Parts: sequence; structure tokens; C-alpha cells
Amino acid sequence: MSTMQTQTATAARRAATHKIAVTAMLSAVAAVLMFLEFPIPFLIPSFVELDFSELPALLAAFSLGPVSGVVVCLVKNVIKGLLFSGTGGVGEMCNFLLGICFVIPAGVIYQRKKTRSGALVGALAGAVVMAVCSVPVNFFISYPVYTKFLPIDVIISMYEEIIQSFNALLGRVQAPFALPSVNGLLSCLIVFNAPFTLLKGLLDMALCFLIYKPLSPLLHR
Repeated sequence: MSTMQTQTATAARRAATHKIAVTAMLSAVAAVLMFLEFPIPFLIPSFVELDFSELPALLAAFSLGPVSGVVVCLVKNVIKGLLFSGTGGVGEMCNFLLGICFVIPAGVIYQRKKTRSGALVGALAGAVVMAVCSVPVNFFISYPVYTKFLPIDVIISMYEEIIQSFNALLGRVQAPFALPSVNGLLSCLIVFNAPFTLLKGLLDMALCFLIYKPLSPLLHR
């Protein structure tokens, strides 16, 4: 083997080792962030909680490619499921599905256009895809499990209370619009969960843009 071939092989091994190490590091950070979830009771029922565990996955998708982003989503949910799962793994499976709906479009678009605008378009596309997919994922997977602990009419009444409180606030500020009423689980998911999931993706995107450049030497070294 020539010297050039040896150097190429060594560089490839170093790149692969670096990719594995960074993916593992981001997976660990994502797992920690997943445990730091918190409710936002005025926007969504308290059993639906917000976390920023997709942020490391988005960083991985941008810096290393969408496959690494998927791996981060998988590892963090496996860790959460093994250490603590209140839904028998169903919640973690849904989180994984929505996570990959976010990072795959973001990573694929950015890999094709590695510019700031490419990252912005990719993250926005991922957030929208995740929000749209949250409706069927929650309707067919998450809420059938939730209804084993809370009757469906109780869940819907929790959404209705939020609508009433929010519309009362809008009335006090004389807003020209009001939230529509809900008459079933599907309408609850469309009115509340999809926008909530979109907001979550946008917050992850904003944080990513704030910290990506300072972390870039570590992610790409």
C-alpha cells in the first residue's frame, strides 16, 4: 500500500471514529434533556410535556448527516425506555417517530445545500413535517395508551378548559379571532398538538442556530 493510500485509510478511520464519538456524545446529551421535560398547562394538557431532546439530534443531522440524527433519536429513546417509561415504551416509540420526521428532512435538505439558508429551510421543513405527522402518530399510537389511564371524555374536557381560558384572554384583549371548539380527539390534536409540536420544532431550530457555530469546531473536528 502506498503512502497516499495509507494516509487516506487513516483519515477515513479517524473520520469514522470522530463521527461515532460525536454521535454518542450528542445521544447522551439528548437522553439527559429528555428527562428534563416539563408541562405547559396553559397551552396543552399537563400530561403532554415539552423537552428539547431533539436539539442534539438536529445538531447531529446538520453536522454529520441525517443518519446520525436518526441514531441520536433512537439512542435517547432506548435509554429513556430502559431507565424509566410510564407508557411501556409507547411514548418513546412516538417520540422516536416524530424525532426522525424532524431530523431527516432537516438533514437531507442541509446536506444538499450547506448554507445558512439551507439549514433554515431544512429545519423549517422538518418542524412542519413533525407537526403534521404528530396528528396520526398521537391519534393512532399515543392516545390509545393515554385513554387507559384517563377516559377520552376527561382528556377532551381538559382541552375544552384550555380553549375557554384562552378565548377569555383573547376577549379581554379584544383579539379579532378565537380558538375553535373541539368535538373529538382528532380536532383536539389538530387545534392543539400540531401547533404545539410545530412550536417545539421551532424552538429547537432557534436554539440550534444560536449554538451551532460555537460548537462547530467540536462537531466537525
